[in-house]
Amino acid sequence: MADLIDVLRRAGCELIRGKGAFLIMTAALLSHVSAQATEGGDEEYLKVHVNRVALEAIGPKSAIVESNVTLADGRFSVLVNGERRLSAALKPLPDFPDWGKDRHYYLADFSSLTETGRYLVRAQNGTVRAASGTISVGKDALFRKIAPALVHYFRESRWLDAGDHDIGVYGTDRRVDAWGGWQDAGGDNGKYLSHLSYANFMNPQQAGLTAWALARSYDASPDRFRSLGLANDIVEEAFWGADFMHRMLSPEGYFYMTVFEGWGRLDAPRVITGYVGEEGIYTGDYHAAFREGGGMAIAALSRAARLARSTGKSGAFAGSVYLADAERAFAHLSSNNTRYDDNGKENMIDDYCALIAAVELAKSTEKLEYQQAADARAASLMARMTPGGWWRSDDGERPYYHGVEAGMPVLALSEYLDIASPANQQKVRATIRQALDAQVALDDAVTNIFDYPRQQFRTYANGHYGPLSSGFFMPHANETGYWWQGESARLSSLAVAAVVGGRAIGKAGKTFGVSDRLAQAATHRLDWTLGRNPYDISMLYGFGQHNPAYTDAGGFMLVGGISDGITGAFGDDEGRGIAFSQGPEQEKWRWNEQWMPHTTWMLLAVSLLNSDEHVSK
Repeated sequence: MADLIDVLRRAGCELIRGKGAFLIMTAALLSHVSAQATEGGDEEYLKVHVNRVALEAIGPKSAIVESNVTLADGRFSVLVNGERRLSAALKPLPDFPDWGKDRHYYLADFSSLTETGRYLVRAQNGTVRAASGTISVGKDALFRKIAPALVHYFRESRWLDAGDHDIGVYGTDRRVDAWGGWQDAGGDNGKYLSHLSYANFMNPQQAGLTAWALARSYDASPDRFRSLGLANDIVEEAFWGADFMHRMLSPEGYFYMTVFEGWGRLDAPRVITGYVGEEGIYTGDYHAAFREGGGMAIAALSRAARLARSTGKSGAFAGSVYLADAERAFAHLSSNNTRYDDNGKENMIDDYCALIAAVELAKSTEKLEYQQAADARAASLMARMTPGGWWRSDDGERPYYHGVEAGMPVLALSEYLDIASPANQQKVRATIRQALDAQVALDDAVTNIFDYPRQQFRTYANGHYGPLSSGFFMPHANETGYWWQGESARLSSLAVAAVVGGRAIGKAGKTFGVSDRLAQAATHRLDWTLGRNPYDISMLYGFGQHNPAYTDAGGFMLVGGISDGITGAFGDDEGRGIAFSQGPEQEKWRWNEQWMPHTTWMLLAVSLLNSDEHVSK
């Protein structure tokens, strides 16, 4: 932590330590300070949209140049360590009025440059010029640049309030020790295995996923974490998460889903509960089904047991306790899961969460029952793939789309490959290939200047579904009745899917061990979050020239935390158009608030990009 603070101070940041928070307060981060020309009136302008944090030396590297006029002689140049290395004409891209009228786009591709150093991208049209900020380029550049801040974000997010040692369970006289875990978001003191369960199809994986992903990230690249002095930190954080999963496990064998306090309402008690709607109405549905965080809690505990074996370390509880917890919980949910699913039916999210849980238990115990459970869940998940390449969420025609973890189905199947029989491996790879090919085809089906991953969906309002449709962002009319926000986690999850899935199908290229198109897709998903977007905003706080500003609705800002991000236009049911930090103050959490799944998926992505893992057998 001392090294990170020193780096930030040298960068000119004023650091303030607050209640459980590690903040940057600097004008450069709270306001838009850019080397680019400013749009104003009818005056011609240029903007250079680029990942302003770090790029791979051998890999896709490009900027999108925007102007309000058609460029007659548009050119770009790239400086490396202050010296010009490339000068070329800008490549015109199709006009795309959906995200703003009178805007013209051009591609500045500098992938041919592989030199390590600090890059600067400049654009020029006659006398009008613009430039990016400096970008670190090198081998494993993104991991080396941001992994320390990502890991420390979780340490700074730990919930240490002693009151959680003795907390009530809504509607009962039961008291529970639910101490530990992490504060869920900048403006939310709650702790969640998942939420939105009443909507059935929108559950995001939260604290259990984080605990699992910390261990998964370390196991993928222990030497890389050691090289940055992070090995002990990330291992300790994985055990911190496993300890919390242990405390959240009930005597009956289910996990308590949520520690909730009504998003800070003055009249809201802090209890274990379920909740419904934007109003946060408390309910007794606090039992976590597989899709409601139970599956990933099992996976985290089982993986932590193996981590304890391999490192000789553990948290507050022994590795054997973690494994016993995981087995007991899996047995209980295998018999009772539909009792806890809010509509009494399993869906696709149950499948992929239970699949990862079964895979982890099979690896930890080598018991046939877990192998068979994994085989059954993988078969169920694969059966949901349609000829058109989209997944069925349910037994009907509702497509799977997710604002947080769209890459999870491919990740789950890729994890399953480790234990699948040769015959099943062939089926799994075919399904992964179909999913990845369909995503690329969907992305390429329309003008897509920034290579943003699109999704297929059916809107839901007044008890009825709309027709099958597609778009860039989450539809605002969905089963939750209120929940939509920026998709930073979704983007990183799809980067993970492109890498692990691409390795699984075995068409290796020069970058990340996957095909060139999948390497490009993975890169562009992360690029968007790190500044290559229409607003030039790096959602990763403390990195890039322009970060989201503090808002009361979004709460505190931590270094290494990632804000929700960009959405469709406010008020559009299908999520068409584009918006960032618009609307009234109380709505700005949708864009500005930091949320744990965003950093979780980013850490997993950068840990896997250049890992030595090869999924193909």
